[in-house]
Amino acid sequence: MVTTAPYGSWPSPLTAAHAAALDGRPEHLGAVGAEVWWTEPRPAEGGRRALVRGVADGPPETVLPAPWNVRSRVVEYGGRPWAAVDRPGAGPLVLFTHFPDQRLYAHEPGPAGGPVTEPRPLTPVSTVGGGLRWADPVPRPERGEVWCVLEEFTGPRPTDVRRVLAAVPLDGSAAEDRAAVRELTDDRHRFTTGLRISPDGRRAVRLVWDHPRMPWDGTELKLSEVTADGRLTGERTVLGGPTESVAQADWAADGSLLAVTDRTGWWNLHRVDPATGGTVPLCPREEEFGGPLWKTGLSWFAPLPEGPVAVLHGRGETRLGILDPGTGDLVDAAGPWTSWQPTLAVSGTTVTGVAAGPRSGHEVVALDTADGHARVVAARGPDPVDPAYYPEPLLRTFRGPAGRDVHALLYPPHHPDHTAPATELPPYVIWAHGGPTSHVEPVLDLHIAYFTSRGIGVAEVNYGGSTGYGRAYRERLRGQWGVVDVEDCAAVALALAAEGTADPARLAVRGGSAGGWTAAASLAVPGPYACGTVIYPVLDAAAIAEETHDLESRYLCDLAGHRAARSPVARADRIRAPFLLLQGLDDPVCPPAQAERFLARLAGRGVPHAYLAFEGEGHGFRRADTMVRALEAELGLYVRVFGLDRDDVPRSELST
Repeated sequence: MVTTAPYGSWPSPLTAAHAAALDGRPEHLGAVGAEVWWTEPRPAEGGRRALVRGVADGPPETVLPAPWNVRSRVVEYGGRPWAAVDRPGAGPLVLFTHFPDQRLYAHEPGPAGGPVTEPRPLTPVSTVGGGLRWADPVPRPERGEVWCVLEEFTGPRPTDVRRVLAAVPLDGSAAEDRAAVRELTDDRHRFTTGLRISPDGRRAVRLVWDHPRMPWDGTELKLSEVTADGRLTGERTVLGGPTESVAQADWAADGSLLAVTDRTGWWNLHRVDPATGGTVPLCPREEEFGGPLWKTGLSWFAPLPEGPVAVLHGRGETRLGILDPGTGDLVDAAGPWTSWQPTLAVSGTTVTGVAAGPRSGHEVVALDTADGHARVVAARGPDPVDPAYYPEPLLRTFRGPAGRDVHALLYPPHHPDHTAPATELPPYVIWAHGGPTSHVEPVLDLHIAYFTSRGIGVAEVNYGGSTGYGRAYRERLRGQWGVVDVEDCAAVALALAAEGTADPARLAVRGGSAGGWTAAASLAVPGPYACGTVIYPVLDAAAIAEETHDLESRYLCDLAGHRAARSPVARADRIRAPFLLLQGLDDPVCPPAQAERFLARLAGRGVPHAYLAFEGEGHGFRRADTMVRALEAELGLYVRVFGLDRDDVPRSELST
């Protein structure tokens, strides 16, 4: 029997605790012999990331118990934090970065199900600034070393840092002696990825870039010779530059060099001539075969031993396909997945990745390229509620100012047993994603389902500046941050109201990180929103260069066109709508000082608001209790402002 009740009042079995428990996704896949290993989030274990091994005839096993936290802080967003050497008969040797101290460790777990030994440190601790950090390890057991990206702080400021490639001895001799770490490169380039070494071991490539560029603006593909005594010599640029973004480079089994570059306006896969830098597109399309290099070690393609290449590609959505580099033929894997993360592992004819779809969260999926069969290796877990409570996404394209396209995902209110009166329109929350150089895809997100199952719609906006739609689309935001993103989100909100999809009196805006800037900036200009939720935001463009981490210290001012007056902190006096501000007190990317200055500007202006600050949380909440409190507080804001009739969460207490 279907019950008629107002939007926003529907009961739902999907709790904030359910959403928090299944938050996050697997990352950093790697083949270890015939097994595939990865890291996965553990919100109930303090938000740590566990290293997990896939076992042939059983459920995945945890390699390292709590409190081991396999996560790097290189460029704060991290990078590939582990690698392993398969040693038949002796068990694998695992090399990993432990989040609390950022040291590189070696671990010998033995066979699956065997006794657990204690990891031993390979690198020292530094007390200077953020210390020593390691990422993207490449084991070189024949030399008794592991080659990594080293990020070394030289002073107290977040920009007092150098990055090089370095060789760490596997015997532990560098555990207390920084001098035992052998540097492979100098620090003339501000940023670097890890090395990818050719099958014959004689050449290596990496990507580099420098301020003020971000890696999606322009990178250089560098090639070096690897000498017999383990040095890199003759490094030269073979591809890329200030206006060409090379997102990934690697070697095929036959020794040919492959790279994803956006020289055509789209990240496409090319074969590269190392001698001349000439390229041949392998599958030219107006689709993305790459993405933003927010951290080192991401992979959008992976060569198979027999010649084909596994690729991730799409426009607005991502699919896994197998590409014949000789003919350009591309065959996609069958299945319900509409999003694949940039992490791939190859073992024989099997390609394994992390995928999600509208009815499933992120899970580890293996594709046997010999027969085309794809199977789930590790699911996110059993559905916490009947999937009938999950929303169905609608891909929409709206018209923004000057007739420009604005892409969005619409999640209407959905409930198997409840409907609203025919004369009522639902409240909607406009979600602005972070980045801002990023995008959202149609996948099951229990944070969204938490609202839609209660009768509140959600619209995720891939505003101008988002990835997934070519270089021209993502460059719309250059110098226009706080304008284009705000206008595009408002265009979606106004269109939903005009077409009778949303209640124009019950619209909200919500965003985290760069999306938090968009949400706060949206409240500071005349617009359609009755309230907003602002989560670990950028709020002060003038100060962010000195307060944020090195990677983004020049990025955000460039996006804003060096116009500090556009910052929400500078326009705080224009805000009238109620809002909720959520902040991690250990956030190195968007420090709490930004939120505190913003609130100080609002003091005494009579704007209803709530501020929740969370100890021990950084940029992106990871602890289950934090996520529960944040999600319930957000719903409480909408209950209060939209006048919703429900008693499962308290109405937000707003101060002025």
